[in-house]
Amino acid sequence: MNKKTFIIFIFIVLSIYSIVNYYIFIHGLHALPDNDIVKIIYIVVFSFLFAAYILSRFLQKYSFDKISEILTWVGSFWIGAMFYFFLIIVLLDILNLINNFFEVIPIDKFLAHSIYDQLIGAASFLFVALLMIFGFLKARKPILKRIRINISKKVKGIKEINIVAVSDIHIGLLVKHQMVNRLVKIIKKQKPDIVLFVGDIIDEDLKPVIKFNLGEPLKTINAPLGVYAVTGNHEFIGGKISSVKYLESLGIKVLQDEVIKIADAFYLAGRFDKDIGLFTKNKRKELAELLKETNPEYPIILLDHQPFKISKAIENGVDLQISGHTHNGQIWPLNYLTKAIFDLSTGYKQIDNTHFYVSTGFGTWGPPIRIGNKPEVVNIKFAFRN
Repeated sequence: MNKKTFIIFIFIVLSIYSIVNYYIFIHGLHALPDNDIVKIIYIVVFSFLFAAYILSRFLQKYSFDKISEILTWVGSFWIGAMFYFFLIIVLLDILNLINNFFEVIPIDKFLAHSIYDQLIGAASFLFVALLMIFGFLKARKPILKRIRINISKKVKGIKEINIVAVSDIHIGLLVKHQMVNRLVKIIKKQKPDIVLFVGDIIDEDLKPVIKFNLGEPLKTINAPLGVYAVTGNHEFIGGKISSVKYLESLGIKVLQDEVIKIADAFYLAGRFDKDIGLFTKNKRKELAELLKETNPEYPIILLDHQPFKISKAIENGVDLQISGHTHNGQIWPLNYLTKAIFDLSTGYKQIDNTHFYVSTGFGTWGPPIRIGNKPEVVNIKFAFRN
C-alpha cells in the first residue's frame, strides 16, 4: 500500500469513526438528566473512550508500558461497545420516526419525554455493558472442533493423518502468554501428527510480540511430521520479513508460496495471503502454477488464509483446503456480512472431491469479544483409502 493510498485509507477510517462517535455522543448527551456536573463527567469519559484506541496506536510506536496496554484494552472494548450502541441508536431512531407519524406507542401519555430518554439510555448502557462482559468471557474459552475427512487416494503405510489446525491467533497485547499457553495445551492434548497455522498468527503490531516474546509457548509444540504456517494479511501489515523470521525462530516452518512433500506421503502447499499486493510490490503465484510439479496421485493439502475463489482449489485437484480470516464475523450480526462475501464463511464443506474447512479462529481482532460464534482449534482426522 503506497503512502498516498494509506493516508486516504486512514482519513476515511478516522472520519467514519468520528461520525459514529459523534452520533452516539449527541444521543447520550440528550439522555442525561439536566445536571451540569453529570454532563461534564459524561463529556470527559466519552472523550477518553473516543481517544483511547487512537492514542494507544500512537504510543505503541514508541513504548509498550502499562499506559499503552491499558489504552489498548479500553479502546478495543470501546470499539465493540460503540458498534452496539450505534446499532441500538439507529434502531431507536427508526422506531421513533415511525412513532412520530403513526403514534403506535403513545409514550407521552405515560412518561415525560426526558424520563423516557433517561430510561432508554440507562437500559442501553446496561445491555451493552453486559454484552461486553459476555463476549469477553466467550472469547477466552476456545472449543475443540473434531471432524473426519475421507479421501479416495492411497497412501502407502499411512491410514490417516491427525491434523491440528489453528487460524487467527492474533498474538499481541490482547492475546498474550496466558491465551497462547491455553492454545498450546489444547494442541498437545490431541497428540497431532502435524500442526498447521493458517495465517494471522501475529497481530499487526509486531514490536510488543518480539519485545515480550509473546509467542514463546509455541516453541514447545512437537509433531512428528512438523509444524507449518502460512502468512495472513496481518503478517504483511506488521512486516512479512520480520514476522516470518520471528515465527521460524519458534520452530515453525512458514510456507511462502511453496509446496513440500511430507514423508513421501502427501503434499502440503502454502500460499501467500491474497492481500500481498497491498503491502508489497509482489504478487502471489496462481494456484495452477504453485501446484504444477505435484503428482495428482498423492493427497494435496492447501493452506490459504482467506477463503476467496475456493473453486480454484477444485479445479486444481486439491483434496483439503484449510482457511481462516473470516472469524465468522466475530460479533453478531457481522456473520451475515462474511457469509455474503465468502463462498464459505465458516465450518466444513465438500464440493466434488475437494474438502474445505474455514475456521472461526482462535483469537480476536479489534474488540476482544466474540458474540454469535466461538473461538476454536480444529482437529482433523484426514483418512486415506487403503
